[in-house]
Amino acid sequence: MNLPNSSTSTTPSDGAQTRFGQRSAAEWVTFVVATVILLALVGLILFDWQTNQNRPPAFAVAVSEAVRVTDGRYYVPFAITNTGGRIARMVQVTAELAIEGVDEETGEQQIDFLSGHETKAGSFVFSHNPQGGDLMVRVASYRLP
Repeated sequence: MNLPNSSTSTTPSDGAQTRFGQRSAAEWVTFVVATVILLALVGLILFDWQTNQNRPPAFAVAVSEAVRVTDGRYYVPFAITNTGGRIARMVQVTAELAIEGVDEETGEQQIDFLSGHETKAGSFVFSHNPQGGDLMVRVASYRLP
């Protein structure tokens, strides 16, 4: 009877040792290649996480040239991309349309959540044709989570 604290220990049979000790060259090459790939992936993930974690949110706003007219209103599509690494909340995008001889029109959009390298789209609605004036779209503010 072997007790857990007894001085005698059980050793694996010789058949088990030779079975695990004898690997072919193809098995060793496959093991080494798989291990290198796994370590490279883990390293790249950690590197990307570390570099993007320290980059604050930065925004790029692209306004589409395709203006849609519906019921006398002009819809101007836009896309905003967080080119930074960190998450931004409550991103406020404003648009100002200045047409000579007409009161300036403004529009606001609020994006609740924009993670790093994420793009979201929306539209501004104006009562005058934005192609006949100067349209400026920009990010006015954001919050960090």
